[in-house]
Amino acid sequence: MNTESVANHIINWLKEYAEKANVKGFVVGVSGGIDSAVTSTLCAKTGLQTLCVEMPIHQAESQVNRAQNHIQNLQKNFDNVTSTRVDLTNTFEEFKKSNQPEKPSDILDLALANTRARLRMTSLYYLAGLHGLLVAGTGNKIEDFGVGFYTKYGDGGVDLSPIADLLKSEVYELAAHLNVIDSIQNAAPTDGLFGDSRTDEDQIGASYDELEWAMKMQDLGKVSNDFTGRELEVFKIYTRLNTINQHKMNPIPVCEISDDLKK
Repeated sequence: MNTESVANHIINWLKEYAEKANVKGFVVGVSGGIDSAVTSTLCAKTGLQTLCVEMPIHQAESQVNRAQNHIQNLQKNFDNVTSTRVDLTNTFEEFKKSNQPEKPSDILDLALANTRARLRMTSLYYLAGLHGLLVAGTGNKIEDFGVGFYTKYGDGGVDLSPIADLLKSEVYELAAHLNVIDSIQNAAPTDGLFGDSRTDEDQIGASYDELEWAMKMQDLGKVSNDFTGRELEVFKIYTRLNTINQHKMNPIPVCEISDDLKK
């Protein structure tokens, strides 16, 4: 991939979109992961106001440190970058108390993980409205259009998506080109929504490289019978997630009412 051309294209696209929307710049949730680091750097390079937001909820210290180090590095290099911290831990705990089932379960864990993402989305839109900014999404192509690995109306609730047409491997290429700090480039991808050490691969059951392969195979019209062993396992993981998460990727269904029915 021609990283310089791609980076310049995204930077120009961001700047033009913001100018047409008559806004001052962007707000980005910075998690300490590769996607938010690349997105916030691209936003910073537009020269427009870029507000980086930390939103910890029982966050691992390593994730917090990476996020803070990244923001400090951006602020050292870009005068247009500001930052704020919104600690949502107490808000999250109060929410849990309001409707807590008696018995823990996997369903509860997932519901709470999605709640974390939605609390963060609410915070980003509050800050965006306060400062006249757009919420820049941090999802990549595999997450947004492959396996739907994001929270609907959480990290999926954004105004624009600058890296959503890039595979995860391409995001890493951009990160190297943009000189994202090494600790982020070398960290195992994680959504950090469960308050433990589980990685994206732990949750999905396949690495991003494997998922990129499966996406390519599906695009080529391949089916499960074309594979065996680990390839078959990965292809099944990808196609299952791609199928069940279409509700995230497709427009919200609208019940259309004909004029005849309204008469």
